[in-house]
Amino acid sequence: MEEKLRQHETNDLKITAFGPESTGKTTLCKQLAAHYKTVWVPEFARQYLQEKWNRTKKTCEPSDLLPIAEGQIAAENKALLAANAILLCDTNLLLTKVFSETYYGFCDPILDQAAQNHQYDLFFLTDIDVPWQDDDLRDKPNGRNQNFEYFKKTLVDHKKPFITLSGNENQRLAIAIKAIDDLIIAKSLGFDSHDFVQIHNHKIDISKIKQQIGYFENGIAKLNLVRPASIGNGIHKFTAIEISNFINIFEKSQNDLKLQKFVPASGAASRMFKFLNEFLNDFDFENESINAYINRIKANDLAIFLAGLEKFPFYETVKNELKFNKEFKKWNNNQFDFEFIKLLLSTKDFDYANKAKGILPFFRVKKNAITATELHLIETIKYAISDQTAKLHLTVSPEHIEDFKKIVSTKKAALEQKFKTKLHVSYSYQHSATDTIAVDLENKPFRDHQNKLVFRPGGHGALIENLTTLEEDIVFIKNIDNVSLGKIDEIVDQKKFLAGLLLSIQNQIFSYLNALKKPISINKMIEIEKFAREQCHFVFDDFYETEKTDFKINYLQKQFNRPIRICGMVKNEGEPGGGPFWVINRKNQVSLQIVESSQIDVSNMEQLEILRQSTHFNPVDLVCGFRNFMGKKFDLTKFVDHDSGFIVQKNKNGRDLQGFELPGLWNGAMANWITIFVEVPLWTFNPVKTVNDLLKPSHQD
Repeated sequence: MEEKLRQHETNDLKITAFGPESTGKTTLCKQLAAHYKTVWVPEFARQYLQEKWNRTKKTCEPSDLLPIAEGQIAAENKALLAANAILLCDTNLLLTKVFSETYYGFCDPILDQAAQNHQYDLFFLTDIDVPWQDDDLRDKPNGRNQNFEYFKKTLVDHKKPFITLSGNENQRLAIAIKAIDDLIIAKSLGFDSHDFVQIHNHKIDISKIKQQIGYFENGIAKLNLVRPASIGNGIHKFTAIEISNFINIFEKSQNDLKLQKFVPASGAASRMFKFLNEFLNDFDFENESINAYINRIKANDLAIFLAGLEKFPFYETVKNELKFNKEFKKWNNNQFDFEFIKLLLSTKDFDYANKAKGILPFFRVKKNAITATELHLIETIKYAISDQTAKLHLTVSPEHIEDFKKIVSTKKAALEQKFKTKLHVSYSYQHSATDTIAVDLENKPFRDHQNKLVFRPGGHGALIENLTTLEEDIVFIKNIDNVSLGKIDEIVDQKKFLAGLLLSIQNQIFSYLNALKKPISINKMIEIEKFAREQCHFVFDDFYETEKTDFKINYLQKQFNRPIRICGMVKNEGEPGGGPFWVINRKNQVSLQIVESSQIDVSNMEQLEILRQSTHFNPVDLVCGFRNFMGKKFDLTKFVDHDSGFIVQKNKNGRDLQGFELPGLWNGAMANWITIFVEVPLWTFNPVKTVNDLLKPSHQD
C-alpha cells in the first residue's frame, strides 16, 4: 500500500494547488500549464467519484479515500514523464487528508503519513473570494471561512511552503506566474522553497536579492572622484540682494504650490550615547572613582558630559526621578553621576540610547525641555506653508510612532492658534520590501537560530520609496537632528531662498523644454546649452558637438526632464558629512554628486588627495522639485544609481555578518537628478552626533 502512495523522484519543479472546493484550483492549473507549455494533473477524485455517483448515486465514503489517493499519485507519477521542467498538480494527498478529517473526523494512518511525506516545491493556497459553483460532487457552500482557515492551518502545521492566491482569475494567474518565475531564480541562487516563501512574504523582489548577493561576491566599486566642487566650480554663491530676490520669488508663488517638509526621523539615538554605554560596561564602581576612570582611559567625552550635566535639557527630569531612591541624600557626587547615567540609559527607565532622536529633549528653555520634533513643527509652519496649511512628513520606526504622535498632539493646537494656520503631520515607515539580505563572512545567506534568513533595514536610502509617494510640487528635506533654538527666522529665510532658486531654475528648464518641442533657432540652442552648462552644470558627452540638431534636441530633453534638487553646502570646518564632488560614473559621464568618505577608495592616493582638497560638505539641507514640465510627478525610483550602495560589517548575537545598505537618500538614490550646489551659512547646520552636542549654544536658552 505504501509503495502505491510513493512519489517518484524528479528534478522538475512541482507546484500544487491547495484549498477548499470551488476556489479555482482546476482553472489555475490549466492556465499555468498552458503558460509554461507543460502538463497538469487533474483531480483523480472527481473522475472516481463521478463514476461512482453515476453508478450508485452515492457520494464519497471513507473506504474510497485510499483508492483515490493511489489513483492521484499514479496520475502524478505518470505525468512526470511528459512534464516540461514544471509539473502542475490540481490536488495532492494533503488535501485528501484534510477532506477525510473534516468529513469523517479521522484519517487513515497510511494516507496521513504519505500526505505528510509528499514534497512539493510550492503550494498555492486558493482563497474563497470567488463565487461558489454547485455541481454533483460539491456540498459545502456554507462555512467557507472556517473551511479555508482549516486548510491554511494544515499547511502551517505541516510546515509546507505556500503562498495565498486571491483576486479574480487574471490577478491570481499573474501572481502565480510571478511566484513560479521567482522561485526558479531563488532555486538557482541556492535557496529552498521555504526561503523563497520568506522572501516573498517580506515583499522583496528576488531580482534585488540576486543583485545584492552579487555585490557581496564581487564587491562594490568605489566612486571615481574628478575634483572637489568649489565656489565657481560647481557651487554657487549668491549675494544678499540675490538671496532676497529668490525669497521674493518663493513667497509670491507660495500659495499656488503644494509644499511639504520631509524629515527622516526613524534613526535611534544609540550613537549619541555610545561613550556613556562604554562607561557603564567598563567602569568598576567598587574599585575606582569616575575621575580615576576618566584619567585611566582618557575619557574626554565623559568629562565634558559630567562638567555640563546640569545644562542638559533632560537633567531636571532624570534628577527628579533619582530622588525617589531612598539612598539619594546619602550619595556623594561620584555615586550621583553614576546613578544618573545608569538611569538615563536603563532599558527599564528612560532608555535614551534606544529612543528615536526626535523624541528626546534636545533644547532647554528656562529649565523646560523641547524636542527636535517640536522645532521641526515650528519650522514647517514658517516655510512649508501654502494657503494657510503647513505639511510635515516624518519617516519613523513603528516602535516609536506613538511617541511622535504624542508630541505632535500635545503641541499642534497651540501652534495652529499661534500662527493662525492648519498643521498637517503624516507618517510613514521604511517599507519591509526595501530590507536587504544579510550574509556571513563567506557570502552565504546568514540564518538565525530557526534557520530563517536574516534581513536588515536597507538604510536611509530606502526612504526614496517613501519620498516618491508624496504628491507635493516642492519638498523640503532636513534631518531630524538638524534644528536650532536660535536663528529660526534666519534659517527660514535660507530655506525660502533655496526654494526660490529652485523655482527660478525649474521655470527656466520648463520654458526650454517647451521650446525644444518646436522648430528652434541656432541662437536659442546656444542659449539653452549655455544655461545647461553654467546654471545646471551639465557636462555633455564628448560626441555631443558633432551630432545633428535632432539628436541634440533629444539629448537636451532627456537631460532636462529629471527631478531637481537644490543642495545647501557649508564650508568644511571639520564636521562630519558628505561632500560635494565632480564624479565620473561607469558610463564615463561626469556629474555633481554628494559623496560620503565610505564611497571613496582612500588607499588610492590621488582619490585621497581630492578628498582632502574638499572645501564644503553637505548638511542635508535640500529643496526638491518632483514634477516635470507637464505637471506629472517623476517616479523617483527610476533615478537611483543602484551600484552605489554600501557593504557593512555587523554582529548579531555574537556572530559576524555582512549587510548591504542601499544607496544613500541624498547620495546614490538621487544620483541621476539635476543637482545644484549652493553655499549656505554654517549656522544653518546644527547636527547632534553625540549627547555633548546638546551643550552647544544652539541648544541652550
